[in-house]
Amino acid sequence: MLGEYLPILIFLAVGFIIAVVLLGLGLIAGPRRPDLEKDSPFECGFAPFEDARMNFDIRYYLVAILFIIFDLEIAFLFPWAVVLDTIGVFGIAVMGIFLSILIVGFIYEWKQGALEWE
Repeated sequence: MLGEYLPILIFLAVGFIIAVVLLGLGLIAGPRRPDLEKDSPFECGFAPFEDARMNFDIRYYLVAILFIIFDLEIAFLFPWAVVLDTIGVFGIAVMGIFLSILIVGFIYEWKQGALEWE
């Protein structure tokens, strides 16, 4: 049984060794020229001007939920469509329940105004 996993373990060990060697080589042989400008924190090329723990607008979270709804829908619909002829009526009913749950989330998003842009 270990013989089946031996190539994977060797691959992981070689990858780990290469990563450690390259990181160590970069730390040892890399140039060290510290500078006040290089060591200063920045945000998108600018100095940070607000606290990192500020409140975000609810629309960011609503758009994230909307993405998750459609991402889950696509991730489950493709494999379901491939085996549609073999799963029968039970598979169609289960997918109908799943899609109805996603539709409830979509209606919530719609009511909250996530689809309206200013």
